[in-house]
Amino acid sequence: MSNVAVKERLKLLKEKMEENGIDYYLIPTADFHNSEYVDKHFKVREFFSNFSGSNGSLVVSRKQAGLWTDGRYFIQAENELKGTGITLFRMMEEGVPTILEYLEKEMTEGETLGFDGRVVDCNFGKKLSEKLGKKGIAIKYEKDLAEEIWLDRPILPCHEVQILPEKICGQTYEEKVAKVREQMKEKNTAYFLLSKLDDLMWLLNIRGRDVVCNPVALSYGFITMENMYYFIQKNAVTEELREYCSQYNIILKDYHEITGFLKDFSYEGTVLYDGSNLNYALYSMAAERAETVDAPNPTEKLKAVKNETELKNMREVFLRDNVIVTKYIYWLKKNVGKIPLNEYTATMKIDDMRREAEGFLDLSFETIAGYKENAAMMHYEATAENNKTIEPEGMLLVDSGGQYLGGTTDVTRTIVLGEISEEIKKHFSAVAAGMIRLTHANFLYGCSGRNLDILARGPLWEMNMDYKCGTGHGIGYILNVHEGPQNIRWKFSEGQKEAVLEEGMAVTNEPGVYMEGSHGIRTENVLLVRKGEKNGDGQFMNFETLTYVPIDRQALDKKYLTERDIQWIDEYHEEVYRRLSTHLTKEEAEWLREETLPL
Repeated sequence: MSNVAVKERLKLLKEKMEENGIDYYLIPTADFHNSEYVDKHFKVREFFSNFSGSNGSLVVSRKQAGLWTDGRYFIQAENELKGTGITLFRMMEEGVPTILEYLEKEMTEGETLGFDGRVVDCNFGKKLSEKLGKKGIAIKYEKDLAEEIWLDRPILPCHEVQILPEKICGQTYEEKVAKVREQMKEKNTAYFLLSKLDDLMWLLNIRGRDVVCNPVALSYGFITMENMYYFIQKNAVTEELREYCSQYNIILKDYHEITGFLKDFSYEGTVLYDGSNLNYALYSMAAERAETVDAPNPTEKLKAVKNETELKNMREVFLRDNVIVTKYIYWLKKNVGKIPLNEYTATMKIDDMRREAEGFLDLSFETIAGYKENAAMMHYEATAENNKTIEPEGMLLVDSGGQYLGGTTDVTRTIVLGEISEEIKKHFSAVAAGMIRLTHANFLYGCSGRNLDILARGPLWEMNMDYKCGTGHGIGYILNVHEGPQNIRWKFSEGQKEAVLEEGMAVTNEPGVYMEGSHGIRTENVLLVRKGEKNGDGQFMNFETLTYVPIDRQALDKKYLTERDIQWIDEYHEEVYRRLSTHLTKEEAEWLREETLPL
């Protein structure tokens, strides 16, 4: 999009703001369910700013506009905002105000803040209302101003849903909803208003295709002690789903009926909701008519702790995926410099290899393939029109994953294609050391990812370096590749959750180095939390590794590693060869033997 187009759209937006008596207008990156990835219909912030990252919020006043995003996107945002007149606010950097701090400072008594309450989460909406209300600032949340400007806006996505068999899920809907109702009783609530899409899919044992790379269906749930009301688009409903819902006392309703339902329902008790995962508009409708309790969705933690059926299927899926990634690395190293290659064709290759795999459903996110300096942009995405040619030199970072009937994968490897500098070897070795040290963590039950983050970050902190993101996120089961409440990070921004690491949770382990204009390095595995020894000091916990893909030996230098690091990397590579070699061709297995020799 041209800078001229952005400026023209902002001009039209400011005109609509004036017509509606709005002085400042907030546009977050969200759908009606606070999903991480959003469909084209919801990309209002991108429409008005040209910034295409998955996280960011735009604030427009009659005089200026600012965009807030996190460290993953600083470089990308700088490039995409050039010439638009929009100021970049680098979140969590020293001296940079939050959106709320900015609005508190800039707005004056009698002014009005506007936003579409369906795409602002309840907690943030309440904070805005409370803090700005003290200054005499009004809130208007009922209108989406983009509707009158974005005339060719894509329609809401809608696809038929799929019911998963019990052998895939390990638990029935009845078993899951019984656990949810137990927690509702513990909180003295009679109703549970559920808007989080992956939680709904987990609870109902269904999957959809309404959010890119996330197998979810746009829908809402309202759970009572006897029934569940399920609001979903009519065209997503199959005859199989109708029969399924009838069997389990699930009352089907149209997706757009949720507002009327909340207004007209006869409440005889308290409504449970999760303020970080329910939109402000729906919260306001429920809160005006009933007592409410804000607490984490019971479904979120229940979903995060995988059952034995899910764990068994995940191990099988990860083996399949590990083989694909290893074959891809072999293909890349053998063909670079011999056939035409660029970041986009390299992306298409691994995507196509996954599509041919047994049980493949979709990618778990858009593949990132960044060559040389492009790898320094954490969420860089090459396109057919915008990509860098790959030569037999430097490194290619590839972060990719798949959705399979039996699991969700996420893996990153930085692949050496030719000559690299001593500095790169030092950085690469530190990243590998951090990843392997976290892999071998042994910790007491009760720890969260905050307690463990230093293990991965330590080798970089020793060099006065850091990466501007968490070390790891939870990962779903045939669901969202980014899942909570578990994570591994030392620093938490507003709204991010900290959770005890429970047996059966899956987390990623992905330290990295991102040197703007030079190179990017990330090595990522997925780990399962397991119970270790229990003694008088308590229950110890450790990790089981799911990802077995070689770490490029060409960039590992023993002088930057401890003896223990070397031992652990050698043991890991021995296990990579043992697990994968029989699934490869003779030539691939011979290559893998060389790639996994002891350091």
